[in-house]
Amino acid sequence: MPQYVPMTAPRAALIDGKAIAREVRSLVRAAVDRRVAAGGRPPGLAVVMVGDNAASQVYVRHKRSACAECGMYSIAVDLPRSTSEVELLARIDELNEDDRIDGILVQLPLPEHIRQTAVVERIDPAKDVDGFHPYNIGRLAERNPLIRPCTPYGVIRLLDHIGVSVKGKHCVVVGASNIVGRPMSLELLLMGATTTVTHRFTQDLAHHVREAEILVAAAGKPGLIKGEWIRPGAVVVDVGINRMPDGSLCGDVEFEAAAARAGWITPVPGGVGPMTVAMLMQNTLEAALRRG
Repeated sequence: MPQYVPMTAPRAALIDGKAIAREVRSLVRAAVDRRVAAGGRPPGLAVVMVGDNAASQVYVRHKRSACAECGMYSIAVDLPRSTSEVELLARIDELNEDDRIDGILVQLPLPEHIRQTAVVERIDPAKDVDGFHPYNIGRLAERNPLIRPCTPYGVIRLLDHIGVSVKGKHCVVVGASNIVGRPMSLELLLMGATTTVTHRFTQDLAHHVREAEILVAAAGKPGLIKGEWIRPGAVVVDVGINRMPDGSLCGDVEFEAAAARAGWITPVPGGVGPMTVAMLMQNTLEAALRRG
């Protein structure tokens, strides 16, 4: 495994999320095959989508494809946009009771008339493979994680793969969402980092970014982080996936300028995105093993 050495070279090393995600899925598939060969059932994942959001449809296809690749049993629950909150909660109740299902994922965002909090809290915490239930977030906050949110979990896996130890390092998270920023800060604290979280009320964002030995950008704003702010040799993890008017994708970090200063950097696309799906597969496997 390559070791982390701060660099001042003119070009950062790329963190290949696609390759690392393939490795994770391969390990999950091997574990699933061993489980089935020993007489167990394959892990089961239910992916629930309400409405026809185009971006959500793409993400859901990737998740269902990953299930097939990993040898998992999957159920597609596609509901019309007109589905009421009561109807969705009733469907989740059914999946909670279904012994074939180890993981339940409700694709976000939901239509405006359905409360996201009510839906997340209705999922059995033992089947909450997104890791968003307050019970699972609370376990992470208490330094005793059970099911960990997929994207932050994937970032930790990326850092581990390139040999980066966050212990004692100054890590800066840009963005404080419940899905990425907040649980990311908890993951970094768990690993022994000194962690700063910035958000829309933060003053002098550039100052905080310049201090970061490890930067995780998760604000959802294209080009928010200027390349000139990056500390020489820093590790830059760009969680942002923003679609531009010409249809191209970009992250929250000015990639070319940042790559000229960083030691390691994730591309967009091909960095964190594939890891989110891979860690969903890992979480589903772990949930199945816990349930027996």
